[in-house]
Amino acid sequence: MEERKIIHIDMDAFYASVEQRDHPEWRGKPLVVGRKEERGVVAAASYEARRFGIHSAMSSVKASQLCPDLIFAPARMSVYKAISSQVHEIFHEYTDLVEPISLDEAFLDVTENKKGIDLAVDIAKEIKQRIKKELELVASAGVSYNKFLAKIASDYRKPDGLCTIHPSQAQEFIDKLPIESFWGIGKVTAKKMHSLGIYNGVQLRASTPAFLSLQFGKAGLLYYNFSKGIDPRPVEPERERKSVGCENTFDHDLVIKSSIIIELYHVAKELIHRLERSGFKGYTLTLKIKFNDFTQKTRSISVDHPLTTLHEILPLAKELIKEVNLTNHPIRLLGLSISNPWEEIPSRGYKQLSFKFK
Repeated sequence: MEERKIIHIDMDAFYASVEQRDHPEWRGKPLVVGRKEERGVVAAASYEARRFGIHSAMSSVKASQLCPDLIFAPARMSVYKAISSQVHEIFHEYTDLVEPISLDEAFLDVTENKKGIDLAVDIAKEIKQRIKKELELVASAGVSYNKFLAKIASDYRKPDGLCTIHPSQAQEFIDKLPIESFWGIGKVTAKKMHSLGIYNGVQLRASTPAFLSLQFGKAGLLYYNFSKGIDPRPVEPERERKSVGCENTFDHDLVIKSSIIIELYHVAKELIHRLERSGFKGYTLTLKIKFNDFTQKTRSISVDHPLTTLHEILPLAKELIKEVNLTNHPIRLLGLSISNPWEEIPSRGYKQLSFKFK
């Protein structure tokens, strides 16, 4: 079986870099995309801002404290989407096997490519050069034989990085990799790994699949396979939409129950609009609540029919919010989403109603 040639392209500090490109006076200065307001949140940070410890999802207030001269640029999503489309046009000149992950990153399978270039690293170099020349932006690229390693490689030498992980070098590379750098392992999972004495790839590989599955569920086997350099997932050019959602961060914390229900109504209304525009149908509703201390709770409910109307969704959302302790917990953000595509349900011949708590 022919070894795959996978490239992961990641646009460096994408939103912030676009703003610095379009505003020369901001180049080389600490900048974030977001609102400079009491309730504002950083959507993206330039590398100059990151040196101050500023990162995405940080409150604007804290970011300003870390860097008093910080520049705030309002988000221009339509511009970012248009530039992302231009980047993808470049990708498709080399292969049609392009899997978008977000506006600023994608996987490419160049095992067989349109230009007949033998080495994937040469394709990655060429794509990086074209992005820089044609769009005046910088991208990092990772090259390997599967998605996991290509993703790790693209993060390895940021910004403007290019890293190749050859099959002969993969296991040695993975063994030395800190557990926090593994794809899919966030702060909470990493903390649990540490409590189990797992700090790097070689310690992860020394664990058994059964033990990891017991500790982390289905993800445990995935982590184990990653530790051995195994990732059979193909690059999927058509990623089916799995959910539709929306959320709202409030200017002032919500503490009064009537105010919470009113805002829940507005979020539900927006969700309906997005469902109508996308044509998406799913049977699971998820409520997301972020409190003023940035802790977060989610609650989910599944039913036996597609959730498409406000008449159905709002009462369910109210039921979900009853399951969350709101006493002395001011709410900063409310969100709702519909997931589990209706077409994927194998059987609809029974009544299903279940809650999932996180």
